[in-house]
Amino acid sequence: MDLSNLSLGDLRNLQEQIKQEMKKREVQEVQKAREQIMAIAQSVGMPLKDLISASGRGGKSAGANVGTVAVRYRNPDNASQQWTGRGRQPKWVKEWVEGGKSLDKLRV
Repeated sequence: MDLSNLSLGDLRNLQEQIKQEMKKREVQEVQKAREQIMAIAQSVGMPLKDLISASGRGGKSAGANVGTVAVRYRNPDNASQQWTGRGRQPKWVKEWVEGGKSLDKLRV
């Protein structure tokens, strides 16, 4: 499709049509995924909620530790400053490393 020949109004109309088609397809993809998940649960003879909550680790719920990540690094000068090792490095960690010190010395 050659877009260079379309007017600005036609391009905006096309953009709106694309947005609507994307929403429609997203709904279809979610429905398709749900059907596949239901088929898997049915094929193993397990209710869907049990399949989703099973973690494969001794029957514990997959969501048992949601929201808690163990602290891996602690500032030796201020124990209240902690970092899990995930995401951006806090300022104190960045300064520590830029100062030529080893990150391993902060490990808890």
